[in-house]
Amino acid sequence: MASLPVEILYGLYLGVLTGLVPALIAWLLGFGFKYFTGITIPGLGVVGLGVMIAGLNGGLLALADPSLTGSANQLRLTVALLVVLMGTLYAHGQGDKMGASLPRRMTLRELTKRTLSADVVELVGGRGQARITVVGDVGDLEGYPPLPAALREAIRAETWTFPADLPLVELESRVAAALRTEYDLVEVSVTLDERARATVSAAPPTSGLSKHLKPGERAVSVDALVPTGTARGDEVTVLADGERFDARFLGVLEEAGSDAGGVAPAGSSPAAETDGGDETADPPTAAGESTVPTATGGPARVTLAAGRQPATDLLAADDVRLVVESRGSRREFELVGLLRRTGKRFRRFTVGVGSELVATTIGEAGVREVHGVIVLAIRHDGSWSIAPRGSHAIASGDDLLVVGSKADLDAFGEVTA
Repeated sequence: MASLPVEILYGLYLGVLTGLVPALIAWLLGFGFKYFTGITIPGLGVVGLGVMIAGLNGGLLALADPSLTGSANQLRLTVALLVVLMGTLYAHGQGDKMGASLPRRMTLRELTKRTLSADVVELVGGRGQARITVVGDVGDLEGYPPLPAALREAIRAETWTFPADLPLVELESRVAAALRTEYDLVEVSVTLDERARATVSAAPPTSGLSKHLKPGERAVSVDALVPTGTARGDEVTVLADGERFDARFLGVLEEAGSDAGGVAPAGSSPAAETDGGDETADPPTAAGESTVPTATGGPARVTLAAGRQPATDLLAADDVRLVVESRGSRREFELVGLLRRTGKRFRRFTVGVGSELVATTIGEAGVREVHGVIVLAIRHDGSWSIAPRGSHAIASGDDLLVVGSKADLDAFGEVTA
């Protein structure tokens, strides 16, 4: 017979080795009975069953069995039996505890139906609504550039009001869609809890120079003689050392103190806005210079978008002059600028199956009178109808291009969904 410590170690090893299966069965019995019937099995019965499964016949009576008490391995068998007893009893208790705490009949459908807590619901006009706010810092998404500090603070200060009976997953998608539309974000991740607190992570809009280049174009910066009033997006004819080719004007670098003053005239502002540009994204310039979207005229350093070969010729040219080509009136740019200055915004909504707008017309729904928005266009079966009349029917799945204030658009989004 080995020494006492060795016998105890042998007993622990034997108990762990033979007690795994009984412990698993005890956990399954405890969990299954508690989860499906709500009944707790007596621990003594489960422990006795576990000992029998471990191969020690007689269950707890094995402690008094002569074959055990008179055996040369009495100590190690006793230690092994005690390990099996304790392991089985512990597994049964844990299984019973988990069966009591786990929601019954848990399905994916039930998980998606989680709604807001009743404590955050406000009754407005007989209908429950909840105000969603952003908590904590607005995070960055991995793989994307970090958000600018000003944009981060603007998102942090946002609030939304939605019907309180919507599932949390639907509210999360609505908040993400509102942020993506409002700030032109590339990607948004929103997690909402039952207290209407949103945790937001987002990727900033891509507004660098490459966004303004068409496939096959190259951006080059050269010193040129620029006509007064040339603005970003203008189509120009470039005269470079006797060569003549077409290009597109992207920006101009002028000395500080010029008439431009770093601010575009009113006529050019809408064009810059609809182009999706962000003046803070322009390359850094030297002290005493500023990048402006509209040229004041005269010699200046300009950035042009041109094809591969014209771009190469431009870089080698000594004398570069620009001739601005007419593109006609773009009144839609002026309209966008005017609407934005008056607080109006554009959004596109998809009419849901359960929307009250389904099977009605624009006039019957009172889109302008009741909801305070104007439908500029409707897409049905892939075909757009511009400036639809009041008799135009609305069907499930139609896309509506709508203009209105932020609050009215938020409310109308609930109606369309």
